[in-house]
Amino acid sequence: MKKFDSRTYLYVAAAGLALILGLAAFYVLTPVSRTDTTQYLYIDDDDTQDSVLMRLRPMSSTAGMAGLSSLLRHSSYSDNVRSGRYAIEPGEGAITVFRKLKNGQQASMNLTIPEVRTMDRLAGILGRKLMVDSAAIAAVLYSDEACRRYGYDTCTVAALFVPNTYDVYWNMSVEGLMQRMVKEHEHFWQGDREAKAATLQLTPVEVCTLASIIDEETANNQEKPMIAGMYLNRLKSDMPLQADPTIKFALKQFALKRIWQKLLQTDSPYNTYKNTGLPPGPIKIASIRGIDAVLNAVSHDYLYMCAKEDFSGTHNFARTYQEHLQNAARYTKALNERGIK
Repeated sequence: MKKFDSRTYLYVAAAGLALILGLAAFYVLTPVSRTDTTQYLYIDDDDTQDSVLMRLRPMSSTAGMAGLSSLLRHSSYSDNVRSGRYAIEPGEGAITVFRKLKNGQQASMNLTIPEVRTMDRLAGILGRKLMVDSAAIAAVLYSDEACRRYGYDTCTVAALFVPNTYDVYWNMSVEGLMQRMVKEHEHFWQGDREAKAATLQLTPVEVCTLASIIDEETANNQEKPMIAGMYLNRLKSDMPLQADPTIKFALKQFALKRIWQKLLQTDSPYNTYKNTGLPPGPIKIASIRGIDAVLNAVSHDYLYMCAKEDFSGTHNFARTYQEHLQNAARYTKALNERGIK
């Protein structure tokens, strides 16, 4: 029987080591993703190493998953699972993905603040986009004590939010979200907008409140500065704003197509038929176009407006109440002819 000399053993060992290293390299360098598009892994605060692996499996190739699973299981990852939204890029090997997860190198995302009417609606939308639960967001927005920390109350907090798109991290906390909104609000108002509001003798909250009413009056951005001028005339004359959208907000009946006389008696601080001045706060998150319409209002002497009878979404303006009654009669006739209740 032929005996192996020491060099033969060395060659066999080297070949075995090379095979092991080759297999290891194959598993850690083979792309993890099974697709040629970026995929995202979402890890919650209560996720474990096993649940992370379970979420990874459907988006991973067999070899890439094997390598990543081995790296995660043979490290301290199970003791430090970091929440977040992680991008799994095409061509990234297991070791690259492993480093992202271990070091918390998450991908940011675009968060759009919508122009919604109520804070529970806002909380619901944000709760579906972020890791934080919608109930936790609503708890802050409906707490006067919490809102005061940011300089608002539950009536005015809608003015904090500027409807725009922001680059954020998915796992941001409620506190992180609110602080970010404070920062963005300050950035939005500093400079010209703050100066123009001061010229009108209005605070940013008051500008947002008036802008929110104008937004609900029309979707026609070109007409908004004209409507703003009319409402500013009313405020200066200490006349009630008599804005139908405030009645809808007071009743929380946003689908109303027609405001009947009996609804004008609604007992609410938001009823601008019974109360002079601005309501306690915005009736929605005001649009940027609405805010700028107030800050750049058209100067004129109109005191009244009524929706046009052609249902174009624009308005007839009037200087006198008699003119207004004629405009209102034409609009009422058009409503009746269409059977709008």
